[in-house]
Amino acid sequence: MAELEEILTGVGPRLRAVRRGRGVTLDELSAATGISVSTLSRLENGRRKPTLELLLPLAREHGVPMDELVGAPPSGDPRVHLRPIHRNGMTFMPLTRRPGGLQAYKMIIPGLDGPAPCEPKTHEGYEWLYVLNGRLRLVLGDQDLVLRPGEAAEFDTHVPHCLGPADEHPVELLSLFGKQGERAHLRARTR
Repeated sequence: MAELEEILTGVGPRLRAVRRGRGVTLDELSAATGISVSTLSRLENGRRKPTLELLLPLAREHGVPMDELVGAPPSGDPRVHLRPIHRNGMTFMPLTRRPGGLQAYKMIIPGLDGPAPCEPKTHEGYEWLYVLNGRLRLVLGDQDLVLRPGEAAEFDTHVPHCLGPADEHPVELLSLFGKQGERAHLRARTR
């Protein structure tokens, strides 16, 4: 219980430091969040306990994570410990752990050591590729494309496709794969 009290006591000074660091007055913060000036002042002075209803709009307005506002203890080791999958000469590093939904992989495909075999196949799903290093050959339907670092492709996997290196150098790419009809969506909010 003492640890919780210590965390709550530190919230007010952190709120004040973040606000002042941004050069924002209590009046401006009140107008932006809808929280009264008196409530903001009492939060910063420690005379009011922080609640989720007060901290969420403040974190959003300041553009900082809630953990930073409350001084939450570290949540442990954030690293993902990957177990590579080797299939057909390629290495797949899973970047997601949850079953179903979009799956993310880093793929490493060794360079060519002879003629480039490519037998297009189809299956359920939707795929998005982003080339990190090397040159990727993507045969998609009647198109034969070469993607370079920084280039991306997305396609319905019902279209006959195959991919591999375009030359003797290995290819590294990121792949997002989802069940049929599920596509990668970016959601951005404006300020």
